[in-house]
Amino acid sequence: MLLRIHPETPQERKIKEAADCLKNGGIIIYPTDTVYGIGCDIFNVRAIERVCAIKEIKPEKANLSFVCHDLSHLSDFALPFDKQVYKLMNKNLPGPFTFILNAANTVPKLLRSKRKTVGIRVPDNAIARAIVRELGNPILSASLKFTTDEEDVLEYPTDPEEIYEQYEQLVDIVIDGGYGNNTPSTIVDCTEPEITIVRQGLGELLW
Repeated sequence: MLLRIHPETPQERKIKEAADCLKNGGIIIYPTDTVYGIGCDIFNVRAIERVCAIKEIKPEKANLSFVCHDLSHLSDFALPFDKQVYKLMNKNLPGPFTFILNAANTVPKLLRSKRKTVGIRVPDNAIARAIVRELGNPILSASLKFTTDEEDVLEYPTDPEEIYEQYEQLVDIVIDGGYGNNTPSTIVDCTEPEITIVRQGLGELLW
């Protein structure tokens, strides 16, 4: 179904509908402060497998992120890190950044890469954060991409109605929160002593 939610003042009833879908093992496509994402409950193994099947990737090799409401649950999924990293995240989030941290053992085994890392997102988007808050734990998320006919070029779709036309048979809810961006997040690796930007995306990191 296509679920229209106000981008600035999300309707509580509709947020609950999206969160209930996730709680029941569903998959949603939803807006962020960068590109539209496809997501599910991080603790539902079958839903994770569905997302990976749609993305045609293996869970252990996927670059999937945890979308959080704020930084309060970081210690639940990431190993302890120094104050510099926390200050950097606190200064830049919510915002268009993915911070790569060392994963704690509480991260579902299906999602642990060989490097044992986890990507953390706190998007500056009222809909995404409201859904996560209602769900009570992070959403497992991946960027939504279309493959064009021209030389298999990947594009990020921005029109939710176009997204719905392509994905209505594959996911449970497509949320229309207005047109999305077509630039992904900036990825910041915080797993080594020297913090590095591994992909420059929409955000300019404040040091």
